[in-house]
Amino acid sequence: MAVITLTSASGSPGVTTTAVGLALSWARRTILLDADPTGGSSILAGYLRGQMVPPDALVELVVAQQQGRLRSTIPTVTMPLPESQVSLIPGPRAHHQAHGLTGLWDHLLAALKDLAPTGQDTIIDLGRLGLSGSAMPLLYGSDLALVVCRSDLVSLSGARSWVSTLRSEFEQLGAANALGVLLVGPGNPYAADEVSKVLGVPVTAALDWDPRAAAAFSAGASARKLSTSPLVRSLRGAAGVITRTVEANRAHLVGDATPEAS
Repeated sequence: MAVITLTSASGSPGVTTTAVGLALSWARRTILLDADPTGGSSILAGYLRGQMVPPDALVELVVAQQQGRLRSTIPTVTMPLPESQVSLIPGPRAHHQAHGLTGLWDHLLAALKDLAPTGQDTIIDLGRLGLSGSAMPLLYGSDLALVVCRSDLVSLSGARSWVSTLRSEFEQLGAANALGVLLVGPGNPYAADEVSKVLGVPVTAALDWDPRAAAAFSAGASARKLSTSPLVRSLRGAAGVITRTVEANRAHLVGDATPEAS
């Protein structure tokens, strides 16, 4: 099972939109975890247009972890997204809940990774870096952590410092290959190779800038003709690239752990 975490350094590059779009484009069954500490469950309010009443999923998981039944509780708090193979774990209802969740993240990450036999992957919307109550253990423990960034100068300027810090921290963890950038709108104006050079980490995948299609994932806009949109095509491509990147990283780790023949 792969755990992919999406986050951003500043502004609104579209982390939630990308997380929803990727989950819906994923080849396998997927758990979409809303771990944005700002609260309000933007996925429910946006993609689902507020038509579903969320459970206090993360609070229930905290209680379940304390009682030793975390893994068995995960399926009971997920909400299936209509006409998809995605199950959503809604985020905190309000920002003040985030601090009460700090003891959950390491345990939840382990439980999600233990779901491998069920054939499910997990995509996590971490929200913006630096917020009070951010679920950083999910970021550091992911199979792949992606900083979502646009290709304009303002976005790159805001991301540069954070990406530099994360790069150093991932290197200290021996997981330098687990950090990358997911670029939104390559060529507007900077290309992926230019962004990679500025930020010092690889651009793992890129998404076309397509505001009309993005509104279907972020605000529940009409999905008619969505399958032919540049954004959806690039989401499918990005999902494949991300999957291959995780597999390559795992193969690399296995190769490093294999003793050389004498």
